[in-house]
Parts: sequence; structure tokens; C-alpha cells
Amino acid sequence: MSGKIKFQEKGVDMDALKAAAFELSPDPALVVDADGALVAVNEAAETLFGQGLGLLARGRFRAALPPGSAMVSLLNRAIEEDARVRERGVQISLFGLPPFEADGAAAPLGDGSVLLTLSVKNGLGNERSAHEAAGLRSLVGLGRMLAHEIKNPLAGIRGAAQLLKSGAKAEDAPLAQLIVDETDRVRRLVDRMEAFSDDHLPSLTPINIHQILDRVRALAANGFADGLGLRESYDPSLPPVSGDEDQLIQIFLNLVKNAAEAAHSRGDGRGEVSIHTAYRHGVRVRSAKGQALRGAPLEVRVVDNGPGVPEHLRESLFQPFVTSKNNGAGLGLALVAKLVAGHGGLIDFESEPGRTVFRVLLPIAAHEDAI
Repeated sequence: MSGKIKFQEKGVDMDALKAAAFELSPDPALVVDADGALVAVNEAAETLFGQGLGLLARGRFRAALPPGSAMVSLLNRAIEEDARVRERGVQISLFGLPPFEADGAAAPLGDGSVLLTLSVKNGLGNERSAHEAAGLRSLVGLGRMLAHEIKNPLAGIRGAAQLLKSGAKAEDAPLAQLIVDETDRVRRLVDRMEAFSDDHLPSLTPINIHQILDRVRALAANGFADGLGLRESYDPSLPPVSGDEDQLIQIFLNLVKNAAEAAHSRGDGRGEVSIHTAYRHGVRVRSAKGQALRGAPLEVRVVDNGPGVPEHLRESLFQPFVTSKNNGAGLGLALVAKLVAGHGGLIDFESEPGRTVFRVLLPIAAHEDAI
């Protein structure tokens, strides 16, 4: 990152702040101390807001933020979780400027201060969103085509293989069974792709998200998560989510299954998966058509201590056919993203070796825009 970091003298560790700003913030960056005051900005931030630190730092930074600000949510989460956190596509309103959309990240600096970085949406971001939407549209068409063109021939092949098996010699029977097994596998793949061609809106009703998660946890504990540490940390005060029960089960069962597989891959018997819920103020998500913003404050996090998402897959993880599994089809997370978007929600993730977090944000059933 080029340019100097401009500091407001308040007795803070200047070298530590400067090092953190250079290391963590290639984009516009601001440092907020434990008292909520703005103590440092970089040149990119001054350029973005058109003001120097002296003007930006007037008054208490937190107190100047609008009620329900996404910036407050980011700062609080960084302190509560003692980790770097981020929000994608949030509305930013600072210093009296018109609201704009940016990706935000916050990282605690160890002394109560938090480094806040902004990545302002531009053509690249829009291009990426358009690319993702086009990818899903292509998969919808492909799913419809496969369902029509492949299922009937598959049924014929499977039936013929079963007939061959019934009259085959003992040494040939495994080959006939192989044909049956492979046609069944292709049929399952087509079924999963066909799910993308379902254009019906989810049937939204008020649902207790913890009932959904308890069911998913029970399925996991008695199946793919057997042998793992499986924990939960729920906020019992959460209001009902506005959701489709079957689709919500599908969303979180897929995420927990992926987390369990990652935790199992450690191979040391110390794999863990945890599920957390919380209410996050200041989070707004664009509607499916990219128009109106709506509140999505109900958060579910699925965390595992596996090896992490490979670096080369992170930018396209929710795209179809992207997978790190040897025998994976790469459709699970793409379908999850589609279902979450259909609920008016947002899915995101953070990953490093030893800790991966998938976070789903969903609208609440009552007063869903009052965040």
C-alpha cells in the first residue's frame, strides 16, 4: 500500500497502529480506539471521504454513526469474536456523504482498537456478481436439459443392466452391477442439478431457527459427524426467521456436512464442528433482483477446525462445479447459495488453516426491515 498513515495523537502505540494499517489494509482504512474515537486513517480513506483526519476525527466516531449502522456491527463483532470479520455488500453512511456500497472488514489490534477497512464496490464487483448470476442461469438451463434428455435413457440402461446381471455368469455379474451403480450415480447428479431449475419461490413462514438447527444437529450426530466434537452456541432471544422449513434444513444440513467432512480430514481425532446463532444489527441485503435493500439480521455460523478452503477456490466457491473433493460434483454450495438468495439472505465465509466459518444471514419474520 502506498502513502503515509495519518495519526491523531492520543497516546496510542503509533508504531503498532502503523504496522497494522500497512499489513492489513490495502484499501481505505480507519482505526477506532476503545473509546470509539477515530485515531488513524490512511490516504486512501482521506481520498474516499474527501477530508483529512482532523475533520474526520472531530467528535466521537461511534456516536456519529447512524443508528443500526453496519460499521457499528463490524466493530462490535471484531471485539466480541476477537478475530477479523467482514461484511459484503453493505450500505455505508459516514461523515454526511451519500450512502454507498462496500465490503467492510474489521480486525482487533489487541489494545481495544479496531482496524476498519473498506473495499468500495466498483465495476469489478458488479462484474463478478453478474458472472455469478450468469453461471447460475446457465446451470438452470443445463439442469432442465439434462432432466429431459438424460433421465429416460438412464432408466433404459439401468433396466438392461439389471437384466444382464440376472442372466450373467458369476464372473460377469460385478460388471453388470457396476453399470447399475454408475447409472444411479449419474441419476443422483442429474437430480441435484435439476434442483436449480425450480423457479418456485420458497414458502415462507415464521420458523424458530433453533428447531431447524437442532434437527440438523441430530442428523449429523447420528451420521456424518459421528466421532467429532459437535457443539452449539445459540442466542435464545432470536425472533422467528422468515423461511421455508425444508429448504432451511437443506441449507444447514449441507453446510454442517461439509464442515464435518473438513473436520474429519484432520485425521487426528480432534475434529470439531460448532453452530452459532446471533442477531446482527445493521446488515442489509439486496433483493434477488438487485433492487430494494432489506434487513437480514439473523445470523447462523457453522465453524469447523479442518484444513481450510484452498486459496485457489475461495473466489469461486459458490459457483457450480467448483469443489475440493475428489469425487465431488461441486453443486452443493451453489445450491445452498441459490436457496439462501431465495430467502432474501446472504451467505459468506472466512477460512484459514484450522478454522473455517460459513455465515448465513436471514430476514426475520416480523418487522424484518427494522434492524
